[in-house]
Amino acid sequence: MTARGANDASERPGGPGGTAGMLSLDELRSAAEEGTIDTVVAAFTDMQGRLFGKRIQVGYFLEDVLEHGIEGCNYLLALDMEMDPVPGYEMANWEGGYGDFAIVPDLGTLRRIPWLDRTALVICDVANHDGSPVLASPRQILIAQYERAREAGYTPFFASELEFYLYKESYAEAWEKDFKDLTPTIPYILDYHVLATTMDEQYLGPIRRGMHAAGIPIEFSKGEAWYGQHEVNTRYADAVTSADRHTIYKNGVKEIAFLNGISATFMAKPSEKDIGSSCHFHSSLFTQDGDNAFVDGEEETDLFRHYLGGQRARIRELALFVAPSVNSYKRYATESWAPTSVSWGRDNRTCGFRIVGHGQSKRVECRIPGADVNPYLGYAALLAAGLDGIENGTDPGPELVGNAYEEAEAEPFPSTLQEAVDLWEGSEFARSAFGEHVSAHYLNYGRTEQRLFDQVVTDYERRRMFERG
Repeated sequence: MTARGANDASERPGGPGGTAGMLSLDELRSAAEEGTIDTVVAAFTDMQGRLFGKRIQVGYFLEDVLEHGIEGCNYLLALDMEMDPVPGYEMANWEGGYGDFAIVPDLGTLRRIPWLDRTALVICDVANHDGSPVLASPRQILIAQYERAREAGYTPFFASELEFYLYKESYAEAWEKDFKDLTPTIPYILDYHVLATTMDEQYLGPIRRGMHAAGIPIEFSKGEAWYGQHEVNTRYADAVTSADRHTIYKNGVKEIAFLNGISATFMAKPSEKDIGSSCHFHSSLFTQDGDNAFVDGEEETDLFRHYLGGQRARIRELALFVAPSVNSYKRYATESWAPTSVSWGRDNRTCGFRIVGHGQSKRVECRIPGADVNPYLGYAALLAAGLDGIENGTDPGPELVGNAYEEAEAEPFPSTLQEAVDLWEGSEFARSAFGEHVSAHYLNYGRTEQRLFDQVVTDYERRRMFERG
């Protein structure tokens, strides 16, 4: 049983085949016999981008799971962040009895997890009992757009620049403090600061080395724009491989933090006093010959302009896939390094879309997503929009030169989740690009996120109104 015809990452250009830390089945069998691996984590991502699955004894994985598969409750793609079953989902509900779906390992993603003892991990797809893919699965949503690009003759490449905060409190201590007044590991701004990052190297070193040993090639780590904030960048790869790496990396950073007695957060905006944590998406299309389709020599192609034009034209109505939570929108503030518009410019960090690179490295950097983005959904949104722009010859409009924060004509990105939900609900493009089922599934997700927040009385309200209201 498989969720798609051939989803082995080693078959995709830029996939992890041959990368240090990746495992073939023969290597897993040898490691099992030697006792160096005794556990296989089989996991997929839920709507929020979290890894869900099972820890499987390696012998059972090799002897039974490979032939018969494993299953999990279908409510895992119909939950809120608190793990509460949510009404309104067609694929999983009380009326249907919350049955199982198949969890299907993509063996091209099998790898060691060096920071966990004797452990391997494999990314999985989720499938219906007839073998067809569960369409609302984030990975399947991206795979569908990836295959659209391949049918058009292109391989989409992506990379994500994922930022996070480190705090001296453990997760348990942060919980006891109600996540308030936490102590950043570095008490001052450490953007590119070598001395400050040396002070956190006891955490960042294991992250870089651990990811490399897990088959996730790292470019670099650096201090970011606020207290205790860091960025660790992974290398460019095809879209599905890149999203897989992002997911494992994000989960791994939290695990490594836990093992070191500290905590990490990928909230888009941990506090109104803090700079937000971004997740810039870099993307380009390559031909089957391995050439960047965005350039002809040093000249930008029409395909590049139309890809950019499609992303600019559609990003607002696809905001739910790019900025998925109430907190996502707290990050968008003037002169905060987070964009507030969907403008584009060349090497201009005030714009939502920044054009960077030269020659074969020419690419579009979308600066709009925050660190809370689900990479499968975010990549799928940008890829669907870019392909639509190519198909329709969409022009990106004039380049913005100057400060996009001050440009009155810069079209704004949605400023609230409610606005994003309304745009998604009214989007014919979302329904045509992702299908009616997926559109309805994530509309229910967005409405639920907004409803749950609207029901909460916040500290802000109590501080303002308890005595003086």
